[in-house]
Amino acid sequence: MAKLIVISGEERQEFELAAFNTIGRHPDNTIQILDRIISKEHAQIQRAADGRYLLRDLRSLNGTFMRGERVADHFLTDGDEFTMGSTRIVFVDKPKADDVLQRVTIAPGLTESHIRGRIQANTGDFMPERQISDDKNLRRDYERLRIGHELARAVGSELDLDKLLPKILDKAFELVGADRGVILLSDDKTQELQPRFVKTRSGKSDPNIVLSKTVMAEVVNNKAAVLSSDATMDARFSGAHSIIMQGIRSTMTLPLLHANELLGIMHLDSLFTSNAFTEKDLQICTGMAAQAAISIQNARLASRIEKEAQTRAQISRLIPPSVVEQVLKGELVIEKGGRVTEVTMLFSDIRGFTTMSDGRPPQEIVNTLNEYFEVMVDILFKYSGTLDKFVGDEIIGLFGAPIAIDDAPFKAVACGIGMMQALEEFNRTRASEGQTPIRIGIGINTGNVITGSIGSTRALQYTAIGDAMNVASRLVNVAGSGDIIVSEDTYKHVAGRVEATELPPVKVKGKAEALKVFRVTGLRNIQTPTPGEWSGPTNS
Repeated sequence: MAKLIVISGEERQEFELAAFNTIGRHPDNTIQILDRIISKEHAQIQRAADGRYLLRDLRSLNGTFMRGERVADHFLTDGDEFTMGSTRIVFVDKPKADDVLQRVTIAPGLTESHIRGRIQANTGDFMPERQISDDKNLRRDYERLRIGHELARAVGSELDLDKLLPKILDKAFELVGADRGVILLSDDKTQELQPRFVKTRSGKSDPNIVLSKTVMAEVVNNKAAVLSSDATMDARFSGAHSIIMQGIRSTMTLPLLHANELLGIMHLDSLFTSNAFTEKDLQICTGMAAQAAISIQNARLASRIEKEAQTRAQISRLIPPSVVEQVLKGELVIEKGGRVTEVTMLFSDIRGFTTMSDGRPPQEIVNTLNEYFEVMVDILFKYSGTLDKFVGDEIIGLFGAPIAIDDAPFKAVACGIGMMQALEEFNRTRASEGQTPIRIGIGINTGNVITGSIGSTRALQYTAIGDAMNVASRLVNVAGSGDIIVSEDTYKHVAGRVEATELPPVKVKGKAEALKVFRVTGLRNIQTPTPGEWSGPTNS
């Protein structure tokens, strides 16, 4: 499966590619990259009829570069690296676990009589030196120690499963005369064993590798390593009766156990030597499998940590850090389909943004918005709000979703005041640089909405939908420069704690009756704002 590895600063994300993919800063893209220099719709990657992937730059402002040269159209090959803005992107196109894995099957057909030996995986403890009376046991334990040492040295600190599994089979082939080897790992969700890596001594793809269902069951159920022989399992011998009768194929099937948990199975076979594997081989490889399981578990844990870090980085862009930890620990589940929740919604919109943008270079507008959003989102998170989305120059915040918070309406109003105060400081910096100030209006409403993840199987977005959300959207249009307009439903939760003026009822789209609204000018029982801080609506 082809994929992109997106590297931005210290953050690394992976995206599997579909037949058609879009890349850009806008959330509607298949792959969203939050890089200020990347365009909203920067590039496309499309799978051609011959299976290759075509990268096409969509006439982006800052371009797409490969090996230092700007490209418009380019057929990608495995390992190609290109840049968009300050983001590095690597194209990886390896067959999904290799086509060989599709030819690994598990089938019935091996009887109990074909199993020549078995070793319980938990009987591999070393005997105390004073109890050793047989040189054979001493030699066996020495060999197991040697193999474990060599394997540990070979795999070292390798935490990438795609690199680790080949090293494990390489070492197994050094130890015993195997012709083919397969490592199957347990799927995290289904717990079914899935082929993950195949190796052949010849280096060529084998047309068919069939594993015995009987032996697999023995290994899984009893957690035992099994030595067996069976020629009938191999389709290539189906027409050679004499070879079938001789029972040529020798196999070793070993559990990959960590703390008594079955992580997977390693299977080795020899096609052309009768009884190729001995009991000693089985004992040695059992010890090697135990060492390999530790390395596989370490690689899985490292992958899990990396994914959690990526998830944390993605979620932390939407919700406060305190909530991120609850999501990662599984204490908070964001459902697809949604649920009815009382939420307070805050809409903040820049006044005169179109006029302010007129005649200015697009990159300057983008930089201004990014700097402004950085300040506003920090305030939103400070008051336990969740970022729903950016819509142009508009910010939509939710209070009380995805988790309920105490006094959500008051926190939303306090957030609005905090935004106004932070904006004054932001504008002082802009003024010192000779730039025009930014003015905003804010609308706040409280009511029942549907909250949850909506979208397609490829892209989900957490949001809130409902009439109360629409009312909040209308109120921000009512708000003038410096206004914080709240609905009656919000005001009844904060009355007595805020300074507010009732305004004439306003008629909004979608409502038959005019709405009672209030203009908030401050909080009661707090210190007087210091000079330069927001103290109510302005006339500018």
